Amino acid sequence: MRRQKVYSEIFPITTPVEKVMARAPRGIILTGRSSDGALASREAVSRCAKELLASGMPLLVIGSELDWLMEELNKEGTPGLLHSLPGGLESLAEPGGGQVLEKFVLSICRCQPTWTMESFIEASIQEIKAEVGKQPVVCGLSGGVDSSVAAALVHRAIGDQLKSIFVDHGFMRKYEAEQVIDTFQKRFGKSFIAVDAKERFFALVKGVTDPEEKRKRIGEEFIRVFEEEAAKLGEIRYLVQGTVYPDVVESGAGQGALVKSHHNVGGLPEKMDFQLLEPLRWLFKDEVREVARQLGLPDELIWRQPFPGPGLAVRIVGEVTPAKVAILQEADYILRQEIARAGLERDIWQYFAVLTDTRTVGVRNQQRTYGYMVGIRAVNSIDGMTASWVHLPYDVLERVSSRIMEEIPEISRVVYDISSKPPATIEWE
Repeated sequence: MRRQKVYSEIFPITTPVEKVMARAPRGIILTGRSSDGALASREAVSRCAKELLASGMPLLVIGSELDWLMEELNKEGTPGLLHSLPGGLESLAEPGGGQVLEKFVLSICRCQPTWTMESFIEASIQEIKAEVGKQPVVCGLSGGVDSSVAAALVHRAIGDQLKSIFVDHGFMRKYEAEQVIDTFQKRFGKSFIAVDAKERFFALVKGVTDPEEKRKRIGEEFIRVFEEEAAKLGEIRYLVQGTVYPDVVESGAGQGALVKSHHNVGGLPEKMDFQLLEPLRWLFKDEVREVARQLGLPDELIWRQPFPGPGLAVRIVGEVTPAKVAILQEADYILRQEIARAGLERDIWQYFAVLTDTRTVGVRNQQRTYGYMVGIRAVNSIDGMTASWVHLPYDVLERVSSRIMEEIPEISRVVYDISSKPPATIEWE
């Protein structure tokens, strides 16, 4: 529907009808299945559908699992408000499926195709100005696409009232910190604050080998740095957060925790009392990237892959040192270069290198070496809950392996991770 430039929202089937109707919808689409293949109780679904139809609301039922509902409603002599598409949601991508949806949305529900990212940006700017007024706003800027787009949008609305704080903990990918700083210093000027905290983070993880301990220490220190920098700015009421619509859907469906003021955005400490600004909370990821393009953010930022908060520290098995980070940065950079050279960077959900704590025997310049083993990981996923390993072309793997071992003397072996999630996880630590 959104690709047809029509705004839509998602509700779980258990949502009271009056709450749905309070949103003043033009029409309702009923579809879906639970993880065990069974819908919510038929009684609840049937009651919901009948109440919607009784209100005069056009209803489109999608999926063969709801055939019983269509039969039940048709027996009761439902008026011409009821429509169906027997195939599941995947059928919308098949010939004719899209036309059924288009007819329902534009002709039957009489929706106007006005949902564009240009109109979204214009409306958001006005809403942000009205909400904030002249008060200062802070954003914990990680450099990821969501927080970056949220910061750029708010800055477009209120300018230097927004202070964005970027903390470089030393565990970013090669050139990544410099790229974030360069991009946002040019865009935000003095309202962008970059904090070089590499030394304190490396000191914090020295000698630590347990992955959970590494994560906890880095997360806590990140909070402390952000807290110190935010305190220098005086009393701050508003915090910009890069919440996107999948977060809202998950929370509304009871599948995850509600977003609270202590949600970790750029290291937000729990004791800080902020009012959240979440300008992207109604957007899906593809829409966020379109907003980024409209705002003029660079492609390198728009298409940045998911990246763990502790960064490369949890892609180094064992103790983290500046030397190990430098080795991994080079290996990961080579991998990203070759993936881009092959034209695959937008076909793979996530790809990265891992520096293991395994040493293996090798040969370099006709002499024995005893270097590190590096793992290469590439996976495709929709939601990150499950993932399948990518069948990278052999020639790409060969170039990656050859370059890593030729250009990085500390590495003597490269392996490719062919495990899916589950039972493996995407990250190694």
